[in-house]
Amino acid sequence: MHAPLSIIIPTLNAEKPLLRLLPQLMEGLTEGLIGELILADGGSDDATPAIAEDAGARLVTSTKGRGTQLAAGGDAAKGTWLLFLHADSRLPDGWTTYLADHMSQHPTDAAAFQLAFDDPGMPAKITAGWANLRSKRLALPYGDQGLLIPSTLYRKIGGFDPIPLMEDVAIARKLRGHLRILPAQITTSAEKYKTQGWLKRGAHNLTTLVMYKLGRSPDALARRYDAPHHRS
Repeated sequence: MHAPLSIIIPTLNAEKPLLRLLPQLMEGLTEGLIGELILADGGSDDATPAIAEDAGARLVTSTKGRGTQLAAGGDAAKGTWLLFLHADSRLPDGWTTYLADHMSQHPTDAAAFQLAFDDPGMPAKITAGWANLRSKRLALPYGDQGLLIPSTLYRKIGGFDPIPLMEDVAIARKLRGHLRILPAQITTSAEKYKTQGWLKRGAHNLTTLVMYKLGRSPDALARRYDAPHHRS
C-alpha cells in the first residue's frame, strides 16, 4: 500500500532544529507511513537546503512568511494525509501509532497534538496547560501542536491562508467541527519564552489573538508583532 502521509515543515534558517527533528521521522519510514517530506522554505541562507537534499526531502520555496510557506507546501503535497510540523517540535515516542489510529478511526477529521515544552519549570507547565485547555474547549490549537489533516478536507477548506500571522488560528476556524485533539503530547522549544519572559510573551500572544478575533487584519498584526516575538 502506498505510504499515505506527506509531512510539511516550514523552514527559515532551520538547520539546527531540523537536525534534531529529522531522526524522529525515521519511525514513520519504518512503519510505512511517510510517503514524502516537504520543506517549505522561505529563503534560508544556512544549511537548510543541503539538509533537505541529504534527507531526500522536496524543497518548496516561496516568499518568507509561515502562512505563505505552509500554503505552498500544502499545495505541493501529494499524500492522502498531510502533517504540518514546526521544525523546533519533537514528536512523542510511538507517534505513528497515534496518527494511524486517528486515520483509521476518524478518516474525515483533522487532529492536533497536546502541547508540552522542553522545560521542566512551572511557567512552562502553566503555559502548556492553558494551550491544551484552549485546544480542548475552543478547538483552537496553535501551529506548534502540529496539524494532521486529510488532503480532501484540506483542499475543501482552501488550505492555509497565505497570511503573515495567525495562519494557524485561521485554519482552525475553517476546521471547526472537524478537529480532534490526540491523546499524546508534542514537545516544542521554550527558547523564545525563556528569552523574552514567560509572562510577557504569553500576554503578547493572547493580546494578538484577541485583536485578530476582533477583526484586526493579519497584515496589521504582523507589523505590530515584530519578528523577534513571533510565536514558535
